[in-house]
Amino acid sequence: MLKKNLIFLFLISSVIINAQIKLNNRLNLMPWPKSIVENHQQFIINNKFSISINDAKSERLNSQTTRFLRRLSNRTGVFLDKGFALKNNNKSITSLIINYKIIGKLKLGVDESYELKILDNKINIKANTDIGAIRALETLLQLISSKKDFYYFPGVEIHDSPRFAWRGLMIDAARHFEPVNVIKRNLKGMAAVKLNVFHWHLSDDQGFRIQINSWPKLYQMASDGQYYTHEEIRNVVNFADKLGIRVIPELDIPGHATSWLVAYPEMASKDTIYQLQRNAGIFDPTIDPTKPITYKILGDVITEVSSLFPDKYFHIGGDENKGKQWDANQNIQNFKKNHDFKTNHDLQNYFNSKILAILKKNGKIMMGWDEILQPTLSKDVVIQSWHGKKHMLKAAALGYKTLLSRGYYIDLLKSAGYHYKNDPIDNPDSLTKVQLKNILGGEATMWGELVTPLTIDSRIWPRTAAIAERLWSPKNINDVNNMYKRLKVISFRLEALGLTHIRNKEVILRNITNNQDISSLMILSNICEPLKGYKRNYGGTEYNTFSPFTLFADACTADASDAMEFKKIVKQFLLKPNLKNKKDIIKYLAKWISNYEKFETLDKNPILKSIELPYKNLSDLSKILKRNLLKKSNHKHLKKASKLLVMIKSPFVDVEFVIHDDLERLLSYLKR
Repeated sequence: MLKKNLIFLFLISSVIINAQIKLNNRLNLMPWPKSIVENHQQFIINNKFSISINDAKSERLNSQTTRFLRRLSNRTGVFLDKGFALKNNNKSITSLIINYKIIGKLKLGVDESYELKILDNKINIKANTDIGAIRALETLLQLISSKKDFYYFPGVEIHDSPRFAWRGLMIDAARHFEPVNVIKRNLKGMAAVKLNVFHWHLSDDQGFRIQINSWPKLYQMASDGQYYTHEEIRNVVNFADKLGIRVIPELDIPGHATSWLVAYPEMASKDTIYQLQRNAGIFDPTIDPTKPITYKILGDVITEVSSLFPDKYFHIGGDENKGKQWDANQNIQNFKKNHDFKTNHDLQNYFNSKILAILKKNGKIMMGWDEILQPTLSKDVVIQSWHGKKHMLKAAALGYKTLLSRGYYIDLLKSAGYHYKNDPIDNPDSLTKVQLKNILGGEATMWGELVTPLTIDSRIWPRTAAIAERLWSPKNINDVNNMYKRLKVISFRLEALGLTHIRNKEVILRNITNNQDISSLMILSNICEPLKGYKRNYGGTEYNTFSPFTLFADACTADASDAMEFKKIVKQFLLKPNLKNKKDIIKYLAKWISNYEKFETLDKNPILKSIELPYKNLSDLSKILKRNLLKKSNHKHLKKASKLLVMIKSPFVDVEFVIHDDLERLLSYLKR
């Protein structure tokens, strides 16, 4: 009997798993819900579609239902009779009924759960908070489907809630200033994939980006005229609130502080004249933690900035302070000796304790990067780990709330799959209850050294959607191939929100060619990726804050589409070298040959000239490989192919051919 029961349970679980796999392959939801079940019904979308809300007191939900209806109409082309949610409407004729209990206060741990049920004649959303209802609306929009004659919502029942409470995106607006419209369109992208924290990096060596009335030289002398006014900040915070997104400011201190010292050198650890940094890197200028004026200025600034950001959390940076200026300052050394501070870390902890007192006076909770961690630090401080999971777990074990950013550094231009496989908690069973409780989630970090308003979206999206899923969805939702399938669709949906990650590739290529035919460069960009890590700007010296970011490397992105597909077909061919798989490879080789010929017809300029030889090498190699796949060539040709392969492996104009390894595997096969 036991054996029969076990077999029955196995069969039931297999049916459930298979049903989920089919749903995964058919629907393009991201992040994937906690639970989703089909009911084999469908709600047809027509001009009568309408929404009613059980309580109209939520300004946030009223705003987002209106926005939902606009997006629904734009996606389907349906002319809706009702363009706004209805009050006290007859529920029997309402299409979508939203019931929520309370207006959620934007804070850590706010209830974002929801239930969504789609039937033939009715759609119901239930949530404890209006924020949960907003998350449900995003899921519903992703469910829009079509047949030949109509659009519809497929019949499903969803019960959903996030795995982690903190799911963030950091944008560095200090290295390159990002105007308000850039911030807003990325906030819309965040909301679409259920991210809930916008971390705004507002000061660094290259600029101070906030209007400060109490110490105005900060924005007058240290911003190059590019800063956010109080009104603009309040506008962004209000905009984010309506999307259910918290906004947290970061002012990086005591290191990364050149901009502070340009304005007020009396805070500096070294008596000199400071200028804004124009390159990337880690620099020496550091705030002096021993001077009373330091805390007067910082106190006034923190108080003023705190009034602009209602969220409880305030990020002080605290990273990468090398302490060189502290070591060279005799007054600081005497201060350390008098206070029995053995190391600069002890001195920075003293500094942090003074800043913590200022923040607490303003009702704020301090956040910082790994470097601020010290066992004597107040336990309500949040540690953001960029050094890795080991450091995050250490902070969690010591009783600190913590979140992960290592592995989510999207400026490194790693693949979406790389980020997707980076789970904040690899093995929950290996952690204590305290550690599990203290791990809040994670943040994608968009450092700004190599991005401008033209290119930043292409560095954030669509890969950040994969990170958003990792932080929202159950741990067992981890099929990389399926993620990529859904990500491709979500990417186009993000473009519809106004994000420029797709369209600006053509803008850059038209600029490069002086508005000639860009098709050959589009083909090339689909197999090239910018150098990863910080190799593109090694040492921070090649590019500065006013360099051109309109080059071929800026048109290229991570996860080059044709390169990913070519990898698949080469793998398939090597496993099964039949005629069909061979034709698939030849199709790509022929494309690279013909498009190089098209490239050659362009009127050249210095940028195009720098691309010409690598493109020719690829074309020549493709000719040899194509010839050998069609009919065996002589050894001399294969020897030439090997030399071309070596040349193709070398980076050019800050990009690399990411098809190199697959071409090498193909060549090795042909040599056998």
